[in-house]
Amino acid sequence: MLIQPGTLRTTEGRWYTVYTPFKRAALALLQRQNGIRVLPSPAAQRPTTLSPDPIPDSLPEFQGLRRPDLWPAGERAAAQRLHTFSASILFDYHERRDTPSLGGTSTLSPYLAIGSISPRQCAHAAIAAEPQALDPRPRRKTGPSIWLSELLWREFYKHLLVAYPRVCMGRPFRLDTESITWRDDPDALAAWKQGRTGIPIVDAGMRQLLTTGWMHNRIRMVTAMFLTKNLLIDWRDGERHFMRNLVDGDLANNNGGWQWSASTGTDAAPYFRVFNAVSQSRAHDPQGAYIRRFIPELAGVQTDAIHEPWTIPPLLREALDYPAEPIVELKASRERAIEAFGALRA
Repeated sequence: MLIQPGTLRTTEGRWYTVYTPFKRAALALLQRQNGIRVLPSPAAQRPTTLSPDPIPDSLPEFQGLRRPDLWPAGERAAAQRLHTFSASILFDYHERRDTPSLGGTSTLSPYLAIGSISPRQCAHAAIAAEPQALDPRPRRKTGPSIWLSELLWREFYKHLLVAYPRVCMGRPFRLDTESITWRDDPDALAAWKQGRTGIPIVDAGMRQLLTTGWMHNRIRMVTAMFLTKNLLIDWRDGERHFMRNLVDGDLANNNGGWQWSASTGTDAAPYFRVFNAVSQSRAHDPQGAYIRRFIPELAGVQTDAIHEPWTIPPLLREALDYPAEPIVELKASRERAIEAFGALRA
């Protein structure tokens, strides 16, 4: 970690539960420490006479390593990936990170999750590229400053896990949301897991997860909000599915992301903020390149229809091996979610 949990407190001595004040406090602390100091490599441990336990070939509850060729193991591979990212992607990160077809992210999350690279190494690279990234109130967004902010999101969720351990026990941060009546819909949950909801951007993300063990961060938010808001299915079902299938599964980060999308967590998206999956698709995959990559049955669909294939004339739609209609109507399901969460306020 960059900052020991409990080090940052509000002026009243409380834990931070909103990200932006936490980030500003973290950056101010790092400024006072003159950035990130590179620590020496730990000394080698003395040889032991104990025999190690055999390493299992697989774990029944984990399916994330579907494409080991995408994630070469070891510290050297992680360091090389950080070097490549810092040299050729980092400075455009703020402009490219939300477009899933561009490869504009670091893809270091699997290495961070298992400790092959440390957040200190990553933060040091961001600050070395742009010392102004440490400014708690920057005048403009840049690649290094936005990437450092993303690293601090990871820190924020780990701090919360220490401060409020109930969030790692299947409980929401916002205790009032325990009263939400989530829908029990096994068929809809299965369709979401399989990438067969009829909403292309959602299905592309779920298929990316099933085929690579990884998913673009913007699409993680889209798929999570679709499950929890449009389908009104318990966020814990989604959290569990992601942890079983993500090669970069991290308890704190995964839980924090799901609770953010479900509006059950700290610093959560307001319950009335429901991503429109089609609008997200048009904004972040305008030409449909990401959709075509993971949903090949839609590869020949014209760009103006690939975000909403249910608008294709029926005879042409029947030729596609893809759901003819979405499993849920976006506008009506949004209103249903708002009503369910609004009842808590009442």
